[in-house]
Amino acid sequence: MITAISPIDGRYADKVAPLVECFSEYALMRNRVKVEVAWLLALAAHPEFTACRALTPAEETRLRALVAEFSPAEAERIKALERTTNHDVKAVEYYLKEKIAATSLADVSELIHFACTSEDINNLSHALMLRDGLAVMRPLQQQIIAELAERAHRYRAVPMLARTHGQTASPTTLGKELAVFAARLQRQSQASDAVELLGKLNGAVGNFNAHVSAFPELDWPELARTVIEDELGLRQNLFTTQIEPHDYMAELFDALMRWNTIVIDLTRDIWSYISLGYFGQETVKGEIGSSTMPHKVNPIDFENAEGNCGLANALFGHLSAKLPISRLQRDLTDSTVLRNMGVGFGYSLIAYRSLLKGLGKLKLNEAVLAADLDRAWEVLAEPIQTVMRAAGIANPYEKLKELTRGQQIDAAILHAFIDRLDLDEATRERLRELTPARYIGLAPEIADLLDGRLPPVAGKSA
Repeated sequence: MITAISPIDGRYADKVAPLVECFSEYALMRNRVKVEVAWLLALAAHPEFTACRALTPAEETRLRALVAEFSPAEAERIKALERTTNHDVKAVEYYLKEKIAATSLADVSELIHFACTSEDINNLSHALMLRDGLAVMRPLQQQIIAELAERAHRYRAVPMLARTHGQTASPTTLGKELAVFAARLQRQSQASDAVELLGKLNGAVGNFNAHVSAFPELDWPELARTVIEDELGLRQNLFTTQIEPHDYMAELFDALMRWNTIVIDLTRDIWSYISLGYFGQETVKGEIGSSTMPHKVNPIDFENAEGNCGLANALFGHLSAKLPISRLQRDLTDSTVLRNMGVGFGYSLIAYRSLLKGLGKLKLNEAVLAADLDRAWEVLAEPIQTVMRAAGIANPYEKLKELTRGQQIDAAILHAFIDRLDLDEATRERLRELTPARYIGLAPEIADLLDGRLPPVAGKSA
């Protein structure tokens, strides 16, 4: 929408469309309805909860249909009720009572929201939203890992001059460097997957106070567990105040931040490789790289990915730092903050799509990599002085430092130095055979190890 304040709802709306079903206010209302219905069904099914009669199969189906058929139009009805109640969760309760008022369920309407505080409904709804959002994000994350892994394998033995502190350093292979990123991202994916999504359904301050006052003999923690775990697929947390403490959310947002931070690191490295000419980019007919310089093909996809990951991390960082903090048993500072969870997911999704688009446009220029290596014979100072150390030659580091530091070095200079060394002929010949392109150690073998670290993932390589 051209009048949107946030680019997520404007310029990038099509890129984040799947998240509408996860994080919009409509999605929050749908999940609230889902939790309320699940609680009512559990109460009605419990033989010791005598305040409610058993429901017929048709009545249970009718209640579940309220969730399955919930639409934006139904959400608008809740918004209309909220304008009177000035309370969003109470509006959901009144909405449900209204929906069953003219049915056989009318006699159980007062048991909707029984013994619940608003946070019982909200915390479970937020956990469900996060689960849905992760289900949208994970395939893209795994596709990124798959793309990197495929290129790590393809370029496993393509030699590349490494740079430390921006200066020439011992050569590596392009495949091994991409394997590093794939392995890092996979590790953080495992960290986010390991976070348990927690929930509570234990009343105003977390003690089942109202529940016990009505039915003291009923095993309320177990009944709540069946709803949270068996029905909703979350994990019960009994150690709460009025709110679920949100520590698991902080764990999740921290893991997502680390994922995005690695993406930022990756995009900056690829940006640099493009700048060095190691990669070219496929041109797209009609696209323009500069309003004044016709030749330009800018690495905009990687720049967009970097910027959007930064925005996402700004949100995730605040969520992680703020949400576990609540004054005494409850304050409302988490409420408005939680409404922005989807924004962090949205910027992450935009970043991932940009990264995948950029990866798909890369064209390797091996000639540039080879020429770069051939200009960097000074990097062979490391293996020569290491062999000298092993042979017991005095001051090898200092001798190579004097020869190479700040000097223009080529093969002839190094070979002349090697010929003067007190080494056996076989060792000297081994050193003479070294070139920057051959000095890659076990880089290809390390790249190959990635295959055993990654599970099979979906994703089509460009």
